[in-house]
Amino acid sequence: MKTQLTLDIEKTLYEYCLEKSYFVVEEVSLPQSLGIVDTLALAMSDLEHYQWRCYEIKVSKSDFRSSAQLSFHGHYNYFVLPLTLYEKVAAEIPEKVGVLVYRPFASTLDTLTEQTAPGFLTLVKKPQAQEPTLGLAEFFPFFLSSLQREVTKAKNVEKGLKIYGAESLYNELKKRLAQEELAGKLLQDLSASKLAQLESENRFLKEQLATTMNQQKLARRKTRPYS
Repeated sequence: MKTQLTLDIEKTLYEYCLEKSYFVVEEVSLPQSLGIVDTLALAMSDLEHYQWRCYEIKVSKSDFRSSAQLSFHGHYNYFVLPLTLYEKVAAEIPEKVGVLVYRPFASTLDTLTEQTAPGFLTLVKKPQAQEPTLGLAEFFPFFLSSLQREVTKAKNVEKGLKIYGAESLYNELKKRLAQEELAGKLLQDLSASKLAQLESENRFLKEQLATTMNQQKLARRKTRPYS
């Protein structure tokens, strides 16, 4: 499960790449056990002039130092890190790898202007050009496959419930109804418990009030002069 910070960085990075007119897609599985690129961008003017840019998002020290394979297979490769993490691991960044630092927008700024991303990225370390692991013809099918996956997901969202069969919908509705019935029963039980508690407190207060009134009557009788 991705953290909210990871999702915010992903969205910001996607917008960053679009602003630079890159073709971009997230989570690209590469062949030959080369791993999965968090975000892969293609900067391309024509078939002879192009650059693959690989981005690895890390949000914590343990994440940064994990044994998970880094998929730096492009012409230019980057870590994308929150500022606080970058300050802790700056000395551990490989020489040829660049760094983009993520900062969230201040909430006051959000209210003034409509933002397409939750934050912004700053290049704090330039990457050095490298020979890509795969050629264009090798990279391209996996890039296109990931793009197709995202297009399919987007189209399915537009279709809504139409993509699900009647039986699947029926089973899901039964499950949801069972959950709602359980929640309703829990609320009823809680309401009954609360009512019983209130009734008990009410009886106690009435008893206390009666006792107090009796004590006051006795006190008045004792202080009342004899006639």
